[in-house]
Amino acid sequence: MNIFECLRESHELQRSLCSRLVRSKPEQGLRQDIFIALRTELAAHAAAEERYLYVPILMDDAGLVVSRHALSEHHEIDELCEALSVRDKTSTAWLEKAKKLSHEVRHHLKEEEQGFFQQAGKILSETQKKTLATKYQRELARMRKSLASAG
Repeated sequence: MNIFECLRESHELQRSLCSRLVRSKPEQGLRQDIFIALRTELAAHAAAEERYLYVPILMDDAGLVVSRHALSEHHEIDELCEALSVRDKTSTAWLEKAKKLSHEVRHHLKEEEQGFFQQAGKILSETQKKTLATKYQRELARMRKSLASAG
């Protein structure tokens, strides 16, 4: 696998969790669990992706603008997750924020897959793509475990 194939796996999980979150009903009692799973996946993915894709791309002049833009979107997603991390997840206002998060995540993933990956693909060698995939997978697993245990 290369780095882009690995990233797409997490992207699909993020899309699925976003869909489940915005479709969840407060009376089902699943919102909290789905939100925690999504927040954990987003944070673990972002950390691993920033370390093992964005940083190498930032080091190349051709990748500077796309990397900085992607980093700013990660920051926006982090802020939305923070705003959703309230105890009461039953209000209409909370659901509207969850829908905004879902929209932002989907927008970011689409931009990455249809733009950033192509730019990065021109910068990285085939060997780098495979090496970064291994490092990304290891870091993603470590971060998922670390974030899950942090609660």
